[in-house]
Amino acid sequence: MSESTPLLVTRGLSLGIRQADGTSLPVLDQLDFSIRAGETFALVGESGCGKSLTALALMRLLPPGIQVTGGEIFLRGRELLRLPEAHMRELRGGDMAMIFQEPANSLNPVLTIERQIGEALALHLKLTGRARREYAKDLLAQVGIGDPARRLAEYPFQLSGGMKQRVMIAIALAARPRLLIADEPSTALDVTVQAQILDLLQNLQAKYGMALLLITHDLGVVARMADQIGVMYAGQLVEHAGREAFFRAPRHPYSRALFAALPETARHGQRLHALPGQAPAFTALPFACRFASRCAAREKAEEGTRCLEEAPLLEEQSDGAWARCHFQKTEDRGQKAAVPLAAEPPHIDLSSVLRPSSSDPLSSARGLRVYFPVRKGLLQRTRGFVRAVDGVDLDLTPGRTLALVGESGCGKTTVGRALMQLVPATGGEFFWQGKRLDPRDKAEMRRLRQSMQMVFQDPYASLNPRMSVGEILREGMLALNAVRSEREARERCAALLLQVGLKAEHASRYPHEFSGGQRQRVAIARALAVSPRVLLCDEPTSALDVSVQAQILNLMQDLQAELGIAYLFITHNFAVVEYLAHEIAVMYLGRVVESGPAAAVLANPAHPYTRALLSAVPRIEGGREVIRLEGEAPSPANPPPGCHFCPRCKAVMPICEKAYPPMASFATDRKVACWMQKAADGNT
Repeated sequence: MSESTPLLVTRGLSLGIRQADGTSLPVLDQLDFSIRAGETFALVGESGCGKSLTALALMRLLPPGIQVTGGEIFLRGRELLRLPEAHMRELRGGDMAMIFQEPANSLNPVLTIERQIGEALALHLKLTGRARREYAKDLLAQVGIGDPARRLAEYPFQLSGGMKQRVMIAIALAARPRLLIADEPSTALDVTVQAQILDLLQNLQAKYGMALLLITHDLGVVARMADQIGVMYAGQLVEHAGREAFFRAPRHPYSRALFAALPETARHGQRLHALPGQAPAFTALPFACRFASRCAAREKAEEGTRCLEEAPLLEEQSDGAWARCHFQKTEDRGQKAAVPLAAEPPHIDLSSVLRPSSSDPLSSARGLRVYFPVRKGLLQRTRGFVRAVDGVDLDLTPGRTLALVGESGCGKTTVGRALMQLVPATGGEFFWQGKRLDPRDKAEMRRLRQSMQMVFQDPYASLNPRMSVGEILREGMLALNAVRSEREARERCAALLLQVGLKAEHASRYPHEFSGGQRQRVAIARALAVSPRVLLCDEPTSALDVSVQAQILNLMQDLQAELGIAYLFITHNFAVVEYLAHEIAVMYLGRVVESGPAAAVLANPAHPYTRALLSAVPRIEGGREVIRLEGEAPSPANPPPGCHFCPRCKAVMPICEKAYPPMASFATDRKVACWMQKAADGNT
């Protein structure tokens, strides 16, 4: 096969939902694209647009009820849809492999890592015994997992999220596939691990000449990784272009709306351009343009009725780009387009949020410590402690957002759970409106539960699968006496669903009937159901595409402006931090290493760890050198002496290995725990 011949070709690929009467509802419609060896094709779009179904169709792993209704798929010239299942089993993991979106759900919890990698090696490479074990160990080393011999004997629950994702990559690469399909491979990872995973994929792609189909909603990742970009909407490919052309001048109104929805520092205190309404359901797809009902370009165009009467074709332009739109525009993103990206959202005066009437904290913690005992031996005696949180101070102020950032496992989520009394604190003090709280007073803590609510990271795990959405929302209202009657609860439930971008009739559905982004909206609605004054948000937008994320961030801004809610925003998404946060606290191995006003910390980070985090953020404009951290964070059960960051710090000094630096104040309202900063201030 020559280099100019595509490795993968799809022609007119169409999928449908099989109906009882033998007909099918369209899901994917006439999908055409190709990928060459060594090339990366990025597929982007909203949740539910068909990206993951496309990947499953290529692997012939479609769920029951979904069927191919037309088209062809060629891999190295072989038509996959006509192959017997026995031949497809040989191709899966051999010529083509897939990294699934959620490694925690994709890995078998009762099998060791060695068994799971060994299955692929035995099937495709016929390796057995010691040779298979050595090959598996080499694979783990290639994907950057330290001490691979020990990790082979461990189970998935013993690994961090980043390590589970690396194991998934190792399994996918076991037989050196020619095509690798990566479905959101870095979505749930913090920025440093994300940078390592993306580096790994690029290095392995260059080494083996793999073609990569990358499914993602992160335009920063797309800008870094992609050669070609396809934008999907409601089961159709609406734009297809090279990376430079796409980021310079996106043609389709939907593509331009995605850029307009990106949170940026310059938009702090302003509403984002969120797309109105929702994508059409597959049961009610319009005959003409599927984006017409949400497109402001149609409303401004003289011949806008054409969009409601005639379906646009995916047409090639002079520069090789393709777009499915009657009114294509090619303005640069840096200039104002003649056709607006979306209807201008109403302005909301956020001056009261940026300058709250009261600077007194609603909720505070001083010296917060959470230790988990390590028990060993037959009698399970305590042999040590995991210092998950080790002396954290924070204040949550009305109308302000404190962003808590750091790598996975640094203790961010544990801080939020300790504030909610979902895990017992080992030490420290809690305050509510200046009054010291006694966590042992269960009645008082229950009264405060209505004032403090939490949005958990994984909405699928935090929503009861046996309860409808309406029952989930009403449960908290009734339990905490937030409403006077069942009728009032139902009315408030309908209003909440509309407020978070869902429909009132969704109250009768169950969590498994929603996409990941929709489930996260339900989780936010549940937290808002009892009108809290403090909202603890644990990665609330990590699984959302940018258009849905814009709606959620606008909602949070509105609520903060209207009600003066205080947010503790736990996240690894620095674009959201830049847009939403007023203050930032950076955590590493259970301790805050830097804190201060968001604008000051982001513009001039003082701690080496903060600088590494910010450098690893993928940005659509590029141009920033990544500071790569060596290895992984030490275990909180056995932290290194001195500064906990010194084993990974490139600016380490002798004193760093001897004593932990105190949290020192500098500039205005800024603090940092670093000996280098103290040396710069002349305090050492």
